[in-house]
Amino acid sequence: MTQNQFDNKSQAWSALFSEPMSDLVKRYTASVDFDKRLWQADIAGSLAHAEMLAAQGVISQEDADAIRTGLETVRGEIASGAFTWQLDLEDVHLNIEARLTQLVGLAGKRLHTGRSRNDQVATDVRLWLRGEIDVIAGLLVDLQKALVALAEKNVGVILPGFTHLQVAQPVSFGHHMLAYVEMFSRDAERMADVRKRVNRLPLGAAALAGTSYPLDRERVAKTLGMDGVCQNSLDAVSDRDFAIEFTAAASLAMVHISRLSEELILWMSQAFGFIDIADRFCTGSSIMPQKKNPDVPELARGKTGRVVGHLMALITLMKGQPLAYNKDNQEDKEPLFDTVDTLKDTLRIFAEMVGGITVKPEAMERAAKKGYATATDLADYLVKKGLPFRDAHETVAHAVKTAIGEGVDLSELPLATLQRFHPQIEADVFEVLSLQGSLNARATLGGTAPEQVRRQLAAHRARLG
Repeated sequence: MTQNQFDNKSQAWSALFSEPMSDLVKRYTASVDFDKRLWQADIAGSLAHAEMLAAQGVISQEDADAIRTGLETVRGEIASGAFTWQLDLEDVHLNIEARLTQLVGLAGKRLHTGRSRNDQVATDVRLWLRGEIDVIAGLLVDLQKALVALAEKNVGVILPGFTHLQVAQPVSFGHHMLAYVEMFSRDAERMADVRKRVNRLPLGAAALAGTSYPLDRERVAKTLGMDGVCQNSLDAVSDRDFAIEFTAAASLAMVHISRLSEELILWMSQAFGFIDIADRFCTGSSIMPQKKNPDVPELARGKTGRVVGHLMALITLMKGQPLAYNKDNQEDKEPLFDTVDTLKDTLRIFAEMVGGITVKPEAMERAAKKGYATATDLADYLVKKGLPFRDAHETVAHAVKTAIGEGVDLSELPLATLQRFHPQIEADVFEVLSLQGSLNARATLGGTAPEQVRRQLAAHRARLG
């Protein structure tokens, strides 16, 4: 029997109904166009379920063997593109089951014993998402390695550090890049933690109340490499916390991407001129021939709103649902799928783009000098001479005001002028007022001094492998 000979008007539940579903409703309620990506998870779950049913004596070993053979055939057809997905069969589960029944007959109809599409889809989504989290974990490592490599090349490059987008204190460009490594390392930790709660088995909860068949749910969980089973059947079929939690973690990762994007966009502008992004990650203008636009970081910044929107959609989806399963939950997949796709694509392209960043140290140093970035160093110098910090702060403010009036940096004020603000200022102050001196002085753990940055780089290298 061929697949096309299957009666595509039949439904798994159609015996109760006196009229067929309208074409409009069929299109409105079908999910196969998007949930067919779950096919590998669906087949894996069905194979584990069939093996357990045979071991428990619920179906014969002969039926289990036929199911396995049939599902392997279906797997090959889908992988090769030969499988025909049918809208009439609503979703990935019924499409695969229908084809299996065509191939192996009654044995295929016995596969669904002891389960429902409610626990089946919950299992499929968890299995699929587990695999995607593992991919994302690898991509987060790749991005961190790219940032570490960029940081290593620029440990001694001085960047004006900003607060309120005003020049604050000089920092190592490498140190600045490692701030993002810290962010993405937390994202990796969150993903690993989410994975623990994703990796629990709903299968065996059936529609909502469990089943009268003697299922061994722990066996299925072990076969599928899951950490345990969902303990309450009602919660097992209706829980989507794991999808929300993943999307929240993905949203945070995208927020970190967006913050980096904003800085790259600013730094590449003519007003800053701190970096250049490789041409292959940029576009030009259709009317202004001089333009080189940082489209990748701009688009990533925009896609962040898309992912955060998916988080809001999933939370809203669940907020009004009574126990147990409701058709509303069909709407969990497209936001979740798009979140995964967007995050993976963004991480992948950013790891490549970071490797194509050219740093412009001279422009950064000029900007740092314009902003009186070593003013705090002068205040610290006076504190070490015995002044209370508040008095030192006020004294330096007067010095900065004088430097602004003369259009020079603090380090360019003559020693005699500086001594007017405090008589204990000596010639060694100029080392303190230099950008490099300021950088070297911040050698506490986590500070921006090059020696500390190199220690952090070594730690990250060891962690990332």
